[in-house]
Amino acid sequence: MSDTQNLLTNRELSWLEFNQRVLDEASDPAVPLLEQLRFLAITASNLDEFFMVRVGSLLTAIRAGETGNDPSGMSPLEQINAISIRTQKMVAEQYRIYLNQLEPQLAEAGIRRRRISELNDRQIEFVDTVFQEQIQAVLTPIAVHDPARFPLLFGRTVNVVVQLKCNSETEAWRFAVIPFGRYDLRYITLPSIGGYEFILTEDAISLMAQRFFPGEEILATVPFRVTRNADLTVSDEDGADLLAEMEDVLDDRKDSFCTRLEITDNVTRPILEFLKTLLRVGERDVFLVPGPVGLSELMQLSHVSGFDQHLYPNWTPCASPKLDPSESIFDTMKSQDVLLHHPYESFDPVLRLLAEAADDRDVVAIKQTLYRTSRNSPIVKSLVRAAENGKNVTVIVELKARFDEARNIEWARQLEHSGVQVIYGVRGLKTHAKACIVVRRESQGFQRYCHFGTGNYNEITSRFYTDISLLTCNRDLGNDAISWFNAVTGASQIQQFSQIESAPIGMREKLVEMIQVETERARNGDRAQIMGKLNSLADPGMIEAFYEASKAGVKIELSVRGVCCLKPGVPGLSENISVTSVIDRFLEHARMLYFLHGGDERVFISSADWMPRNLDRRIELLVPVLDDSCKRRAISILKTCLRDNMKARILTADGSYLPPEGSPPRPYRSQLEFQRRAREAAENAFERNRTTFVPIEPNS
Repeated sequence: MSDTQNLLTNRELSWLEFNQRVLDEASDPAVPLLEQLRFLAITASNLDEFFMVRVGSLLTAIRAGETGNDPSGMSPLEQINAISIRTQKMVAEQYRIYLNQLEPQLAEAGIRRRRISELNDRQIEFVDTVFQEQIQAVLTPIAVHDPARFPLLFGRTVNVVVQLKCNSETEAWRFAVIPFGRYDLRYITLPSIGGYEFILTEDAISLMAQRFFPGEEILATVPFRVTRNADLTVSDEDGADLLAEMEDVLDDRKDSFCTRLEITDNVTRPILEFLKTLLRVGERDVFLVPGPVGLSELMQLSHVSGFDQHLYPNWTPCASPKLDPSESIFDTMKSQDVLLHHPYESFDPVLRLLAEAADDRDVVAIKQTLYRTSRNSPIVKSLVRAAENGKNVTVIVELKARFDEARNIEWARQLEHSGVQVIYGVRGLKTHAKACIVVRRESQGFQRYCHFGTGNYNEITSRFYTDISLLTCNRDLGNDAISWFNAVTGASQIQQFSQIESAPIGMREKLVEMIQVETERARNGDRAQIMGKLNSLADPGMIEAFYEASKAGVKIELSVRGVCCLKPGVPGLSENISVTSVIDRFLEHARMLYFLHGGDERVFISSADWMPRNLDRRIELLVPVLDDSCKRRAISILKTCLRDNMKARILTADGSYLPPEGSPPRPYRSQLEFQRRAREAAENAFERNRTTFVPIEPNS
């Protein structure tokens, strides 16, 4: 796509604009105060991962001498320079929001950070006790004699550097570092009359630093924080050693090169030069901040009890009216397909499917993918129980799920010890598909009960990620699912499926084919339409297909939460494409697609975003919604997302995002609408059940 490079936005800069939209929520006075704080912490956590992975990858490319351009036409060095400028501006805004807006409002609400000069005698005495009993006992100051031989500093942890007065004129400098390591007491709760008061542990260390260095003159104490490269790869040519190699990668991350140094702006020039030498970072990698380093840890403050009035009202996912909890889920799925919309509807039916399958004497096999799951996963517990009950259980555990590798290694071992057949992913690919197949022996033969999803098998994130689940025992989908799973685990060639499509073979071709069908219909003067909901759109080939469709007259409406490299609204190219992004209380995560298809509407759910990694280097699924009732509901969900005019932002051709112009005549917030619908449906179902008499019949 070299001839249209200038028609693509750089992926990294697009992602930074996504993080900016999250940051906008942190400064929105209409958002509850502690929710604003959470959004701020999320943007900081997002930047941590961005510097670990994306910046780490670009710096690795520069170190390797790579000069090739990305699809937008930028070299690695050009991208790094642009990222540096944009992130410095973003970090400055983060601290402006925290120090000038949120912290004063938090203090007014009763949550107060105390500086050293603000402590009363009782609080100083309390800090002294905490220092003696905890901080001094746990933390260890380390004198620096040779920066080249200094012990490892963990990434994303706070440290305090101490500048000491030199003992003689021959000494150029004297420094020591106090690493926090895994010490988790960042906020020290202070005794107070009403409200919640705290002091930062680094401030307590500054107050009591002399205790660490008796007899020394302390010139300065400065907190700092390091981010390290996490874009490390593993060779999976030998599947037998993959688990051990992943453990090596986790170890390698601890001492990989630094991609960012955050340090408070009261740093002395000698300390700054010392840290740059110690960590081997340049001026471009240094972020001088006017407040606490590591804003991601502010998330802890949002959980302080007694301030619920400053949070969104509690939301409990509703029970789906399609599912009777007193009825076996197998009976329900046999009678109808069920489409669930999380977190508006509960994830419990998915848990029930596995729990019932584990204990049902007629279930003979379970086939499951696991990418990211919770720490105490009921899904894993059901799989273990199923294996212990003698069922044939096979699980694909993706060990290469970034930042969840350690947990997945732990689960893989536990599953193996319980008799589960565990597959450690697939050579050269990440298994990102979300599928579960339960095979049950019934009077008419073996029946396949399937769950396909857009999100992970994680009951925790299902409460604040928006995702779609499809529960079905459709024979074609079941047969396809079995064939797909067996092909993946058996290392055989992916075959032609009846209904589903899979990446990296088949999905891209199917999507292009569906877009081209709409393109041809538009060229022939027929009505043509595409609607889509994605997390990211960065694949040049797919974007080019959209451009061709737009030029032919296809109306394309997209809701893309994060990265979008497509430029909408360009005359003669993309004037028929509109792109919005919704950032709200729940993280938009579902992937859904709609094609008018000449009136024979086609609807799909998918695990995949439209990025080269998903379509070419991951195992993904594209699943059609075949049931008419489920299809109508999926279309309604898509239209509702696209109708949002309160939390949606509109992507412009220059890559910026703007709110809808003027005040909407009818404000429409999609997430509130989904909550209303789910609550209303659950209440109506309850009312129907309350007024319906069901006789209890004797067993035949």
